[in-house]
Amino acid sequence: MSGQNKTLGEFIIENQTAFKYTTGELTRLLNSLRLAAKVVNHEVNKAGLVDIIGAAGDVNIQGEDQQKLDVYANEVFIQTLKKRNIVCGIASEEEDDFISINSQDSNHQNKYVVLIDPLDGSSNIDVNVSVGTIFSVYRRITPVGSPVTIEDFLQEGHQQVAAGYIVYGTSTMLVYTTGAGVNGFTLNPAIGTFYLSHPDMSFPEDGQIYSCNEGNYIHFPQGIKDYIKYCQKEEGDRPYTSRYIGSLVSDFHRNMIKGGIYLYPKSSKNEKGKLRLLYECNPMAFLAEQANGKASDGFQRILDIKPTELHERVPFICGSKNMVEKAEEFERNALKK
Repeated sequence: MSGQNKTLGEFIIENQTAFKYTTGELTRLLNSLRLAAKVVNHEVNKAGLVDIIGAAGDVNIQGEDQQKLDVYANEVFIQTLKKRNIVCGIASEEEDDFISINSQDSNHQNKYVVLIDPLDGSSNIDVNVSVGTIFSVYRRITPVGSPVTIEDFLQEGHQQVAAGYIVYGTSTMLVYTTGAGVNGFTLNPAIGTFYLSHPDMSFPEDGQIYSCNEGNYIHFPQGIKDYIKYCQKEEGDRPYTSRYIGSLVSDFHRNMIKGGIYLYPKSSKNEKGKLRLLYECNPMAFLAEQANGKASDGFQRILDIKPTELHERVPFICGSKNMVEKAEEFERNALKK
């Protein structure tokens, strides 16, 4: 069967034996995420036709205004996972605390917890710019059958068993890894099926795109300022092209295909960084490393950071390996000055 004709469901089943914890549970989990993605995609595509765009009037745990689609996507993913009784816990960027599922059921044998950013870049929805969903999957570390605890969610990123994202753009794609490479699937909206369209996705080792919010340049640490000036300097294959969408999923997706670097460093406005370690940085870092890329906070590997709280923020540099290493070099050199 050619890749173009292979569905996501068929691909998951064919490859589940390569997963070291094969029980079928992860397969059902991924299928549930696929279903929720199709439901959210349908609603995203109706934005502007129905009362689903704009602010919901609430503020999430991050102190950010919630968009109506944030609330909707959050509910869809949580309910889809809960109703299928396939996970023991869920943590969402939009929720104050984690959700324990079937904690009173002594026969509850589910082994996985899911962490999710239901709608990354949702402020872009009003202007018809791509948004996305990011998800991360871990095996619980507390005893099976008992209620999940915060420790099940505060695991280092290298403990992830699966991660991925859905980008809702000109076409809708689901991209994921279970630790054996990265594959992308495009939704055929006519029949509601995801087909393998981007097998074995990989970052080029070098790129010519840098993605950051240069409006915050004055607030960046000196090492990042120096790196941006390096990107802009006319020398060799530079200057690089600046491309910034403002949706991590979209910027990451473009850079993985074309080669590039994404930077969201700490700043004088966000001393610890702005992106969430558990919902954004860890899953994207896992994908990057599985696709021959690299992810760092500027000084250390993202996947080695030990989380201390559910909504922890960290600086984030991710993309083509040589570009990330060059940015790290500028960060280290700035400290020596």
